[in-house]
Amino acid sequence: MKKIAVLGLGKVGTLASELLHESGFAVTGFDTHVMSTLPFETKQVDVGNLDRLKDALSEFDAVLSCLPYFLNVGVASTAHELGLHYFDLTEDVPTTKAIMELAKSSKGLMAPQCGLAPGFVGIVGASLIEDFDSCRSCRMRVGALPQNPTGLMGYSFNWSPEGVVNEYLNDCEVLEDGEIKWVSPMEWIEKIVIGGIELEAFTTSGGLGTMCETYRERVPNMDYKTMRYPGHVQLMNFFFHELLMRDRRQEAGEILVNAKPPVSDDIVYIHVAAEGEVDGRTQRKEFVRGLKPVEIAGKESTAIAWTTASSVVAIIEMVRDGTLPARGFLKQEDVPLEAFLKTKNGARYNR
Repeated sequence: MKKIAVLGLGKVGTLASELLHESGFAVTGFDTHVMSTLPFETKQVDVGNLDRLKDALSEFDAVLSCLPYFLNVGVASTAHELGLHYFDLTEDVPTTKAIMELAKSSKGLMAPQCGLAPGFVGIVGASLIEDFDSCRSCRMRVGALPQNPTGLMGYSFNWSPEGVVNEYLNDCEVLEDGEIKWVSPMEWIEKIVIGGIELEAFTTSGGLGTMCETYRERVPNMDYKTMRYPGHVQLMNFFFHELLMRDRRQEAGEILVNAKPPVSDDIVYIHVAAEGEVDGRTQRKEFVRGLKPVEIAGKESTAIAWTTASSVVAIIEMVRDGTLPARGFLKQEDVPLEAFLKTKNGARYNR
């Protein structure tokens, strides 16, 4: 795997392209317009026209989609038809299930959900589970937040508004007492304190990826929650449900981004905890991080951008180097954490 196409040159797509370029890949970026300031070639393509997309991707070994989730099935289908490796960052459950079907007959590797959550958080959760003789629970929490919150909401939209709205409104898969269940989003509210900072966590969709199916016979209780500053979830429930913005998703995203635009000083909190038995004694093991912006390629990258981009590029490194399989469907829980952290890009999570 040498030549890779990156679709969507927003903040994360551009950074992922730069990291792939620095990691020795021959990168071509595709967007709605050509960018002359990047250290790799960029081209225009209409991803909605699958015939043109197929022509554009025919010369590549792999494709990374950094597009909104609702465009990924078309891209994945094109990659499957061409026999390419496919990677994306989606949190959307129906999209992932469609890609799993494609993977049953793929010539390359189909690897959705390679971002932060789902993605890295599942790699960590799987690693903690393996530390136990028997594991009774695994709880995964992630929050991408402003370091200096303002207003009642205490938030800024440093991530795709389509993705955030999708997570806040779609039902959430969990394991409860050994059964896979679907629960409402923005519920099961709990308090978490990281480094003296109080946060609230609540259910959102997609963060577990394929983990419920993988661990349904081994870990009776498992869930994923998003972390925000206290009071956020109450306001979001009011906005989406009492004001009925759940029926106007696109407009809801536009309103929220206009009210709470992105900031450069952000922080990504990760809190993964598992409980179980080791040598007959009950123990709790945790992986906790508060990750801030870092300088990459001579410029500062926001925490949410570098954590997401570094995760998917680390996975692509591992496929190229033979650490991960080159065919079929990749579950994030099958990625060994130790090997991930030894890659050039995965090593950033060691800070």
